[in-house]
Amino acid sequence: MLLQHKTVRQIPLTQPAPDHAPRLHVAIISDGNGRWAVARGLPRSAGHRAGAETARRVIEAAPRMGIHTLTLFALSSANWKRPPAEVQGILRLLHEYLLTETTHCMEEGVRLSIIGRRDRLPATLRQAVADSEAATAKGTRLHLRLAVDYSAREAIYHAACRFYKVTELSPESFSTVLAEVLRGGSTEVDLLIRTGGEQRLSDFLLWECAFAEFVFLQKRWPDFTADDLEAAVNEFNRRERTRGALPDAIAG
Repeated sequence: MLLQHKTVRQIPLTQPAPDHAPRLHVAIISDGNGRWAVARGLPRSAGHRAGAETARRVIEAAPRMGIHTLTLFALSSANWKRPPAEVQGILRLLHEYLLTETTHCMEEGVRLSIIGRRDRLPATLRQAVADSEAATAKGTRLHLRLAVDYSAREAIYHAACRFYKVTELSPESFSTVLAEVLRGGSTEVDLLIRTGGEQRLSDFLLWECAFAEFVFLQKRWPDFTADDLEAAVNEFNRRERTRGALPDAIAG
């Protein structure tokens, strides 16, 4: 699910998006790593490693498709129910990425944020997260958000607990409180992609996906390619997004 260092990069982030390209927030539930590995007679950890390589390619391809924010679901709060060795393996992948890729993110204008709980992460990983976020804070080409120990319902609950102190009661001010809870901000999702064949949100960005377009794929995450991402963005662009209004009203 997470990211792995490679010295060869086929798609440079410095390649600009076309002037007509949309500026999208794309969120991805990168499902199917374990099943991909088991189907090949490999340990589930091999699937997460393969998924890490997929994530690297997708991150590098995203800016040229007009994606300004990319949120990847790396570890759900529900995933703590999995075998400890598997969870620790995913966290190690995240730590590796932070240690090896932060400098590259700075060079390529990528802002990195972690959304989700941090109190259950190892202390060394929490420090690495803080260091990477501080180092990449000025990135403007792509905002890469990794959801780690993340639960949308829990985030909304904690935001609601704080909300009663806010003087201005509005959906916008609630979104601001939610952004503070998440630390990595809270912006509406335009396109939600889920690999692996399941068709559910699994407690991911429930508030932000209120008007998102969904694309569900049978393909498992390690087999997902930059071409698949581009096809999903093209599908998004073909859809008529009325947000409850009539098409004529949207056109003015």
